[in-house]
Amino acid sequence: MSDTPETRILVRNNGPLRVYGACKLVDAEGNEYTVPEGEWFVLCRCGESSRKPFCDSSHKTSGFDAPSDATLPVD
Repeated sequence: MSDTPETRILVRNNGPLRVYGACKLVDAEGNEYTVPEGEWFVLCRCGESSRKPFCDSSHKTSGFDAPSDATLPVD
């Protein structure tokens, strides 16, 4: 068993994706954002954030409404 914390992504109701655990986010230019141990970050799901890919809470005023269940898509 590893000492590295498990990575977990929580889909927030009508909101962002909250990412917990050890992971790296890499943008199109190869820049990395590393999550400090014990910390988390949120990724925009509504498309309205001025800080993409991170959430700036724009979903609260944009009327964003989306399913938050983890049902797999059907092909």
